[in-house]
Amino acid sequence: FAISPTVLPRPEDWTAPHLHITGYFFLDESGYQPPAALTDFLSAGGPPVGVSFGSMVNKNAERIGRAVLEALRRTRQRGVILNGWGGWKPENIPDNVLFLESAPHNWLFPRCKVIIHHGGAGTTAAGLMSGNPNVVVPFAGDQPFWGKRVAALGAGPSPIPVKKLNADSLTTALRLADDDSMRRCAAHTGEKIRSEDGVGTAVKLIEIWGAHL
Repeated sequence: FAISPTVLPRPEDWTAPHLHITGYFFLDESGYQPPAALTDFLSAGGPPVGVSFGSMVNKNAERIGRAVLEALRRTRQRGVILNGWGGWKPENIPDNVLFLESAPHNWLFPRCKVIIHHGGAGTTAAGLMSGNPNVVVPFAGDQPFWGKRVAALGAGPSPIPVKKLNADSLTTALRLADDDSMRRCAAHTGEKIRSEDGVGTAVKLIEIWGAHL
C-alpha cells in the first residue's frame, strides 16, 4: 500500500507478513520549469494559498471559484488557482490571484502557505508532504476519508463538503489553518513524510518477496 504510515498507521489486525504500508510514491519533479507568469507571481509577494481540485468537474464550478476568491479577499491572501479541474475563471482576475491550468503539486505546494484541495489520495499526499496546512473540500469517493485523516493529524481544519463550501465556511477554515499550532502540526507531518522512502521500500520488498517465488 503506497500510503504514508505517518498518515495511516498499519492496523493492528494486519498480521499477515506480506501486507505492507511502504510510504507514498512521489515523482521527481526537480526538472520542472515553471512558466514566467508563475515565477513572477511567486516572487512578487509572500507565499500564496494553493488551490487545486484535481480532475474534479462540478456543475457549480463558478460558485466554487467565486467562494475561493471571496475567501482570499476576506483573509487578504494571495492565491494560485489551478483551474484545469473546472476551467472556470472570472472575466476580471484580481491582482492577488494567478490562474493556471496546471502545475506539479510536488513543486508548487511547498512554495505555498496553505493548500485547498479536494482530498484525492495523491493530492493529499503532496499537500501533506509540503508541510503546510491543508483545507480539504471533498467531492466524492475516498476524499472525505482523507479529509478526516488530515484533520486527525492536526494538519488542517475539519473538511468542508463541496456542497457546504461557501465564502463563510472557507474563510473560517483559512483562518483556522493560519493558527500557529496547526502550522506546527502540518510542518511536523511534512517532515516525517519527507523522511520516508516509499519507492525504495517498495523496491526492497519486491526483491525480498520475489526471491521466494
